Amino acid sequence: MRKITTYIVALFSVLIVFSSCKKEYESIESIDDAKIKDYISKNNLQNVESDETGFYYQVVEEGTGDFFKNSDMVFYYVTVKSLLNGTQYLQSPTYSNLSNFVGYLNSFYNGSLSSNSYNIPAIRTAVLALKPGGKVRIFVPSYLAFGKNGAGNIPSNEIIELVVTTINYKTQAEIDEERINTFLTANNITATKHSSGVYYQVLTQGTGTDIIDEHSKLVVKYSGRLLDGTQFDSGDAFSTTLSAVIRGWGEVIPLFKSGAKVRIFIPSELGYGSSGNGGIPANSVLDFSIDITSVTND
Repeated sequence: MRKITTYIVALFSVLIVFSSCKKEYESIESIDDAKIKDYISKNNLQNVESDETGFYYQVVEEGTGDFFKNSDMVFYYVTVKSLLNGTQYLQSPTYSNLSNFVGYLNSFYNGSLSSNSYNIPAIRTAVLALKPGGKVRIFVPSYLAFGKNGAGNIPSNEIIELVVTTINYKTQAEIDEERINTFLTANNITATKHSSGVYYQVLTQGTGTDIIDEHSKLVVKYSGRLLDGTQFDSGDAFSTTLSAVIRGWGEVIPLFKSGAKVRIFIPSELGYGSSGNGGIPANSVLDFSIDITSVTND
């Protein structure tokens, strides 16, 4: 009887140890899934869809028109924040946006987070549930987001809420046109639209006689800003030719002469496009003030 009792006690001890080990080594997949489900339950979120790979998403606004297909270009804003504590790590500014074909949305990159590109297929899957103008919240477990290494100021093993808001336009040019006109109206600026899409405001009409073309040697004083007023570049005596600067300058500067002072609003396609440049986000309209100091033609 004592042997049996001893055996039972030993077996019970083994079971306790096994149970403790099982709890201690619970996988990150099950830990994250439990936390996401708890968040959804506590916040009484409705119409949340689950994906077999482990993420969840909620369509906030479906949008209008046809559902996106992989071959469609999508223009969108994105917010990246902690699901559990709400810390915001990234917010697309309203004066610019991201863009890509839907089929490539699994690749996530933003220089403010890190220099790496991350594979997050959840974005593509969730956007395929939208139409233009739609909005979706995506709850991404850490192992399907930025993993154990994190990214930039995102800590390791962080469960992420990605909010993707798509823009109800078919081209970037339409988006830029609306941004420029909204800015002009808000700031009571009267500007002329060039056939290229660049808008210009003449502040001082030049009195020089030299014609400006792409080979002319120019000396200019200038400042470049984003539509939120952030200055990204300036120069007091910048020497250049129009072939050496962004296309937007080359479209309208030839309209003027030495001594002219102009303000020009350049659509992103004629600036730094969908790649951006340093502190200039992708798809940004550019606002330049330019004084043409001198023009020289050989």
